[in-house]
Amino acid sequence: MVSLDNSLSVKVNRESTRSIVRYVRVSAHKARPVLNQIRNKPVGRAEEILAFSERSVSEVISNCLNSAIANAGNNDGIPREELFVSECFADEGPTLKRFRPRARGRATSIFKRTCHLTVVVSRYTEEEMDNLQALAELKGQNNFEVQEELIEEDQVKETKSKKKKSRTEKEELVDEEAGEEIDEEAGEETDEEAGEETDEEAREETDEEAEEEADDIDVDVVDEEAEEETYDKDLDEKEKEAN
Repeated sequence: MVSLDNSLSVKVNRESTRSIVRYVRVSAHKARPVLNQIRNKPVGRAEEILAFSERSVSEVISNCLNSAIANAGNNDGIPREELFVSECFADEGPTLKRFRPRARGRATSIFKRTCHLTVVVSRYTEEEMDNLQALAELKGQNNFEVQEELIEEDQVKETKSKKKKSRTEKEELVDEEAGEEIDEEAGEETDEEAGEETDEEAREETDEEAEEEADDIDVDVVDEEAEEETYDKDLDEKEKEAN
């Protein structure tokens, strides 16, 4: 199978149509890198490259390419699918000279450059069309195989993710059970500590009450003894007075 790049580089009498855009307000130096990207590319591929290009001149080149395709279809009757960009180049146009005022009465020159864009689309030969169809079929087969591989990889990833989820769920259940056991043990320990504390408090309260009662009893006994002593003293004094 002959490669398309070698066949396109050979000079062949082809049906070609061109489109020219003159006096584009872009320098030829900026337009040439974009034109180099679409040279010897099919029309559809060239349109994709221009659509996703970040350079502003790509819009003008895209319009020029669309004009060339329309000229080929209307004037020469060439279908769009059989066209490719055989030539594209940018020629320098007239330069607009302007001046900018600067300090101390000086002026600096400004060169606003223009260019002329030319895009030529040509028709593929029969051999090249056969090669393109063969390449498209191979790409389709490769794409189908790639899709199958991607589906298998997705299935493997899903199974792995399911296994990981099940493992994580089991680990979470184990962690929850362990946490509940730890909480129960901690609760029991706290209950025991609280019970001991309450027992100690109750004992202290009972001891304090007993001490208070004992103190009250001692006070009562002392009061009774003092009353008896006073009573005895009063009797003794009365007997003395009677004598």
